[in-house]
Amino acid sequence: MESNNRDEEKLDHKIGPNGDSISGDSTSESEVVSIEKLFESKAVPSWQKQLTLRAFVVSFVLGVLFTFIVMKLNLTTGIIPSLNVSAGLLGFFFVKTWTKLLEKSGMLKQPFTRQENTVIQTCVVATSGIAFSGGFGSYLFGMSEVVAKQSTEANDAQNIKNPALGWMIGFLFVVSFLGLFSVVPLRKIMIIDFKLVYPSGTATAHLINSFHTPQGAKLAKKQVKALGKFFSFSFLWGFFQWFFTAGDACGFANFPTFGLKAYENKFYFDFSATYVGVGMICPCLINVSLLVGGILSWGVMWPLINDRKGHWYPAELKPSSLHGLQGYKVFIAIAMILGDGLYNFFKVLGRTLFGLYNQFRKKDLSTTIPVSDRPSPVRPTSLSYDDQLRTQLFIKDQIPVWFAIVGYITIAIVSAATLPHIFHQLKWYHIVVIYIIAPTLAFCNAYGCGLTDWSLASTYGKLAIFTIGGWAGASHGGVLAGLAACGVMMNIVSTASDLMQDFKTGYMTLASPRSMFVSQVIGTAMGCIISPCVFWLFYKAFNDLGTTGSEYPAPYALVYRNMSILGVEGFSALPKNCLTLCYIFFIAAIIINAIRDLVGTKWSRFIPLPMATGNTLLFRILLCH
Repeated sequence: MESNNRDEEKLDHKIGPNGDSISGDSTSESEVVSIEKLFESKAVPSWQKQLTLRAFVVSFVLGVLFTFIVMKLNLTTGIIPSLNVSAGLLGFFFVKTWTKLLEKSGMLKQPFTRQENTVIQTCVVATSGIAFSGGFGSYLFGMSEVVAKQSTEANDAQNIKNPALGWMIGFLFVVSFLGLFSVVPLRKIMIIDFKLVYPSGTATAHLINSFHTPQGAKLAKKQVKALGKFFSFSFLWGFFQWFFTAGDACGFANFPTFGLKAYENKFYFDFSATYVGVGMICPCLINVSLLVGGILSWGVMWPLINDRKGHWYPAELKPSSLHGLQGYKVFIAIAMILGDGLYNFFKVLGRTLFGLYNQFRKKDLSTTIPVSDRPSPVRPTSLSYDDQLRTQLFIKDQIPVWFAIVGYITIAIVSAATLPHIFHQLKWYHIVVIYIIAPTLAFCNAYGCGLTDWSLASTYGKLAIFTIGGWAGASHGGVLAGLAACGVMMNIVSTASDLMQDFKTGYMTLASPRSMFVSQVIGTAMGCIISPCVFWLFYKAFNDLGTTGSEYPAPYALVYRNMSILGVEGFSALPKNCLTLCYIFFIAAIIINAIRDLVGTKWSRFIPLPMATGNTLLFRILLCH
């Protein structure tokens, strides 16, 4: 690809993998640190050769492992750290070991490339991502009788649907692929024209690129050794704890570290290595926010509200009744989460619209949208050698626009015809409205994720809960309809942003967009089967799954269900003075976020995050963080 600045005749011309001319200033600083020059001697395989059998075998194994991890976190804390880096590292380790053994035996036919590594990472993250977007710890499990019994409202048969492998797998298959087709036509405008950062995708690409250099391979070997050591320690520690667990509320996991009175208020040390690991991955501010939320709620608010028993709510109510203390816990937490989500929604939406305005004004794109099949009206005046090579390969393997449009419409028709049979409360016209709006929201989420690395999939899902649930009405199973609509919306916008992150990773590792798309589709398909099966194991193994105070309380399942109840029945479901407290915490979440943005990064790192603080209003505080 020739340089766009035709006056610069002194630029050296490099030959790309397809024989095309690539301009680059050999003396510039950018060339000195060029990543792609390190891989000049290695040919870039075609997109078909990037999709190897061994890649998908490794992806399947890692997908199962990561799904178990995500599922456990879903059903306990609801906080899921990014697993992109871990997927890239373990994918590199397993395939590198595989190819070394084959090389020694003289049976190696195809070397392991960074493009294949990217395919593995994409497939693994797509597989395990379904464990989150599938709603097994939120909207989907919130439909169950176990969660419904913890609410005194809308727990009749038309608002309950218990988990079953058949309908869960079918539901995921008809809703999980739409997001992939919704943003494919705009992949070039996102990655090349707007040059969105996609921090997670960029970081993963840098990691994969480094693995495939001699120095990076040595570092990866050390990292895998460290992983093995701590994995062994975690396994042995869990095995040791098992000997002291005779039943429920017994053993190290329920050790009254600070005394019995503190234990009654959920203050004790949980010796679970899982939470220690999550705390190590999560930023310090998240951990501090969780601690502040735990102290504020379980140490101050809930004991004070409990003292009002008999005045604010009847003393004879069950602990799980939403008209009692549980109602304050759930709805105040919902208020904080909604306040934080609403603030960030408008913040990211504002940045998205402002960024789009600037991009379109700068590039004069008012007449032509640079989708995959059309060239961009204006090219940057100067590109580094790396960017030229990456851009050339990124636009080489086109994904036709007609393919994306036909795919989206076809799946939408199948979905609109199928979902009402799975959820009788959700009508076909509800689904059609969602699918008309969804591409716009998927684009906004993907664009916002490229700017901030925040996916607002759960926020869009909550909007669907209130709109579709209220539309369906209480007398027509609006609670279940709202939860089902949440699942449809979340899957679309979540997979759309995930795919764009993977496109960014593929762009920086010279992996073909076609191989990225195919890998995402295969990973999503595997996730649609693996995630329900893993959840089913948890569901059958633990009789108290989803019960407040149990080992796996699934706190967000109750949150999502009560959001749907609130959307259908209004504020009449709230106990006395709860609405006032909800207003206070809703406004407080917005004010805290505004203060964080106003004071800048220097001071905002000392201010707790309302979303993380709101999380601990629901479930027990885990001081192992």
